Amino acid sequence: MIEPNELRSATDTLARAFEEYKSVNDRRLNDIEHRGTSDVLDNDQLSRMDKSINRLQDDITHLKTSLRRPSKTGTGMVDTDSTHKKAFLKYIAKGFDNDLAAMDTKALEVINNAEGGYMVPPELSDRIVTRQFDTTPMRQIATVMTISSEAVEMLRDTNDPVAQWISELGVPTDTADNGIGRIRIPVHELYAQPKATQKLLDDAFINVEEWLINKISAKFSRAENNAFVVGDGIGMPRGFTSYTAQAVSDATRSWGVLQYVPTGATGAFASTNPADCLFDLMHQLRVGYHPDATWVMPRAVADMIRKFKENTTQAYIWQPGLQQGQPATLLGFPVTLGEDMPTVASGSYSLAFGSFKEGYTIVDRIGMRILRDPYTGAPFIKFRCTKRTGGDVVNFEAIKLLSFSAS
Repeated sequence: MIEPNELRSATDTLARAFEEYKSVNDRRLNDIEHRGTSDVLDNDQLSRMDKSINRLQDDITHLKTSLRRPSKTGTGMVDTDSTHKKAFLKYIAKGFDNDLAAMDTKALEVINNAEGGYMVPPELSDRIVTRQFDTTPMRQIATVMTISSEAVEMLRDTNDPVAQWISELGVPTDTADNGIGRIRIPVHELYAQPKATQKLLDDAFINVEEWLINKISAKFSRAENNAFVVGDGIGMPRGFTSYTAQAVSDATRSWGVLQYVPTGATGAFASTNPADCLFDLMHQLRVGYHPDATWVMPRAVADMIRKFKENTTQAYIWQPGLQQGQPATLLGFPVTLGEDMPTVASGSYSLAFGSFKEGYTIVDRIGMRILRDPYTGAPFIKFRCTKRTGGDVVNFEAIKLLSFSAS
């Protein structure tokens, strides 16, 4: 069990590490200012410290998540007496499906064996999704909906209604509605196929439930996270970095196009005042989206930004997450690390800022199905696990991109 004092100790260590990091980086910046170059030993030390800080931040995130999870006893305990769950685990471990087949005839049951597979019990499905929240940043910051059809449709209104003064005897005119359109997010099938030997499943020391949850959630998380960020929308969710982007403001940009701000250098941050583009990107997002705004970036970009200072005050714009429940922040906004963001290159969109709850919606189709296959991979037993999910940008003003380009 994770104790609160472990979290306090970890945050204290991170705070000391970042103070030492700033001291070394200050020395590096001073050398550049006065000698035109930095000491190679300082650069090497900063590189090692970046890795150390990243590990500490990961440890703290893991500890915070563990503290938030319900215990295995008490009110947070999973219902181990669930008839459906017991029958399902017997099917996974032994292949006995009589109990599950009998449940098909009961009223109000959602199990359907017409395709030769069985629905995952709700309590197990919830635990798989919860584990995905631990590892998939987009599910933490975006809007997530559960639907019972093949797609979700919603209306969008991209024009502000016209309001004008009118005299007592004046004749009002109709408000134009040409900004109203429709957004449709279809679901796509995602599958994972973990496998195990029958001997492993028969082993009394193996927790079949935990094994299944870990295998499915890990595979689904990697596939989903990648699609939500860079997916092309063909047979998979469409990622927000896959859209066309222009360096044009919200007032004049076409709907369906995101806005980007250039770094001022090709495939890198500008050599002078590198943090300016981050301020510019932040200010391009309308104030109404700021309460839920977050930065999304890979570790490689975070390691670059950690060295940046504000020009006037010379204060570091990056602050590590030291308080319980608080992530690292950049210019006062939380940072979400996403390794599926594009690698830094010429014109790459390797950093994003915005309100992803407003800008991106993830859609889950009700139900997760598992088919047990003991034949095609003998001596292994395959478990084909499928779910249907989708995702797309729904508000092109709420997400801004940073382009690693000169203009």
